[in-house]
Amino acid sequence: MERPIAWKKYVDTQIAELETFARDYADFISDNKTERECVRTCIALAEAAGYRNLDDVVAANQPLEPGARVYASMRGKSLILIELGTRPLTEGFNILGAHVDSPRLDIKQNPLEEKNDLAFLDTHYYGGVKKYQWVTLPLALHGVFAKRDGSIVPICVGEEPTDPVFVVSDLLIHLSQEQLQKKASEVIDGEMLDVLCGHRPLKVDADDEKAEKNPVVGYLLQLLRDTYGIEEEDFLSAEIEVVPAGPARDLGFDRSMILGYGHDDRSCAYPSLRAQLGLTQVPERSALTILVDKEEIGSVGATGMTSRFFENVVAEVLALAGYGESSLALRRCLTNSRMLSSDVSAGFDPTFASSFEPKNASYLGRGLTFNKFTGSRGKSGSNDADAEYVAFVRNVMDTHDVSWQTAELGKVGLGGGGTIAYILAKYGMQVIDCGLPVLSMHAPWEVISKADLYEALRGYRAFLAS
Repeated sequence: MERPIAWKKYVDTQIAELETFARDYADFISDNKTERECVRTCIALAEAAGYRNLDDVVAANQPLEPGARVYASMRGKSLILIELGTRPLTEGFNILGAHVDSPRLDIKQNPLEEKNDLAFLDTHYYGGVKKYQWVTLPLALHGVFAKRDGSIVPICVGEEPTDPVFVVSDLLIHLSQEQLQKKASEVIDGEMLDVLCGHRPLKVDADDEKAEKNPVVGYLLQLLRDTYGIEEEDFLSAEIEVVPAGPARDLGFDRSMILGYGHDDRSCAYPSLRAQLGLTQVPERSALTILVDKEEIGSVGATGMTSRFFENVVAEVLALAGYGESSLALRRCLTNSRMLSSDVSAGFDPTFASSFEPKNASYLGRGLTFNKFTGSRGKSGSNDADAEYVAFVRNVMDTHDVSWQTAELGKVGLGGGGTIAYILAKYGMQVIDCGLPVLSMHAPWEVISKADLYEALRGYRAFLAS
């Protein structure tokens, strides 16, 4: 059951729409490389589309009726967007879910270190990474310093053409005989992922004993103090992420693909957002899009999918929509909901063909990929969508001429992965995994097809309207 490549069906107007959407998406992932940045931009777009902050609506005790648009944010890192439909909320939502965190390096709380006239920032890698892929790349710093007085100082260095960049160094090939004998997982150790950030020493008086011990760090601290008003202790309450520097780019002579950081999972999050904001009429079933943090480390914490954020927001909306504070109405709503848990899939790479089972692989350009189940080995940790729901989704996609395919994540027993699907499925709702095929997933620079990105937008639109 080989699926046709989507490019062949497009007419000129669709190609134009595809290219416009791809440019918008590339700009989005270039400008928003952290979950904080993604959520901030998504809120701005939502407000421009008529969405109101749910906290303000609750404070004013304003009733919600069909067509009402509200959003809720958790700690500025996760976001829920809701448009109420004409049917009772107890009949459930149509839900799109994706995550906005991506693998990266995080600066430690006590990071500054000077060694042999070079200054470094210690890091702790976040999510599943091949550590050797993060060396000798130009890197940027994105994040915030939270000061003791409660003020927040944002920082973004390495993205502008005139900005400095940062790097993790590697050993020269001439001295690498011992290094190259190691397994790939050991070539670069986690504690070796120190970011080189300075070399110029601070000129000090001879009696300034403390500064003389670490003059390069001393100069960096002076720069931070003068530029941002930051002291060294402010690193204790900072969240600084190290990401690849530079924008997403068109890939290939034909510009058919996009090379960028964070396709996992912003290539699903951005089409979901645009599908939600782009609803042109009040839907029958209420539409909900959730963009969450911490998926790459198990969906934990207050901003992850395992928190009560989602459930609490739905309860608030039910109360304002006239259902009171009944837990039964909440349970009915969640059980009757249906969801596309949108996360990327492993695109078939002919260079590594032996890792895939070709009949059940996801191919670039063949559209939105549905994974009936995820997990690893014997489907461990998986959400496994039932046949009836798969049939429903098939019908929605085919009715709207959306290109789609099915896949598993590589050969049975070779590896595996998970998404937020199983967490939502605990409410009894119908959930299936879907997303875009990606080459070099979890690498600093990943690859997607513009056709798959466009079909994701079309598929999410169709699902929300179903």
